[in-house]
Amino acid sequence: MTTQRQLVQSLVEMGALAPEWRDAVGSVDRALFIPEVIVGGDFRQDPEEWLRIVYADRPVVTQVNDGKATADDAFRLPTSSSSMPSIMLEMLDLLDVRDGHRVLEIGTGTGYNAAWLSYRLGETRVTSVELDENVLSLAEENLKRAGFRPATVLGDGRDGHREGAPYHRIICTCTMRDVPAAWLEQCPDGRIVTPWGSSFFSGSFATLDVVDGKARGTFSGSPAFMWDRTHRGGAGRIADLYREEQQGVKGTTDIPPQHVIQDDPAFFIGLTVTDTWFRWCDADDGSGEATLWFFADDGSSWATVEYVPDAETYEVEQYGPRTLWDDVREVFLRWHDLGKPERSRFGLSVDGDGVSQRVWLDDPRQPVGRPSPL
Repeated sequence: MTTQRQLVQSLVEMGALAPEWRDAVGSVDRALFIPEVIVGGDFRQDPEEWLRIVYADRPVVTQVNDGKATADDAFRLPTSSSSMPSIMLEMLDLLDVRDGHRVLEIGTGTGYNAAWLSYRLGETRVTSVELDENVLSLAEENLKRAGFRPATVLGDGRDGHREGAPYHRIICTCTMRDVPAAWLEQCPDGRIVTPWGSSFFSGSFATLDVVDGKARGTFSGSPAFMWDRTHRGGAGRIADLYREEQQGVKGTTDIPPQHVIQDDPAFFIGLTVTDTWFRWCDADDGSGEATLWFFADDGSSWATVEYVPDAETYEVEQYGPRTLWDDVREVFLRWHDLGKPERSRFGLSVDGDGVSQRVWLDDPRQPVGRPSPL
């Protein structure tokens, strides 16, 4: 896949490209927004491979570790990217942009999404805020090269951009743990779409309709976006966080470990266990065995559950001041007691002060999980 036309055609065939966005996507060349050196490709060394990456429906990582110098053997955390085009279109469909709308984008990234919005609405109706000065500078160059000059602002996206308010729509391109009060103030009667979640599970879009500065909405999708840099979840390599000399408390469980990380239960667990992340590691010997690791965001605690096919019980080990598996197990059983509700049955309400954030099941009067802030 080496041309913009092929990218557009693939999106059409997938059913991802709505008619109202086809001109924008077809007219804005993604290659103008991708640097020559990216994770997995280098235009100077292999231009064909670079083009295949750029014009594929896949995310392209353009920065790691906030742009800081990184040793070859160090953990590399993706910190800026050009998102997968089909996911961008899914977000824009949720946003329900109409002609004449003013849109605030949180997280400029490469500028590609801002270019689509500028083409569709006109650049004077688009404002984009970016926290990283270097990322913003490159995005501005990309946008100018593509023929667009929307308002671009260096700042914390949590603050929005008051000078351009009010907005009809706010779209956020990083994962949020909450919905800031500034967004409700600056989009008092409109719609907000953002990736949302906790360290345990962040694979949801929150689509919120705002009326008189109060928001209510639903969860959907399976996004995988980078975190709001001011409220990141934990991440890293197991080898950097675990030491063999660390001996935890051992036990067993009859819950197959893979059950707690499936989307619906993981979403529910993440409403309460907000500061813990997990990683599933398959054994490399073809046995089908695996280890499910849990780590506290602060690195103080970890837990493992050892999966063996056809076993009736599974070995557990927990280390540190917190018993992470016990925390996860307790909430997983609560999800079972509620009848294993699907994620689509949950909603999110945010009051105008931005402090009272409630997730509820079926009815706003039935809050679940940990009260905000998360």
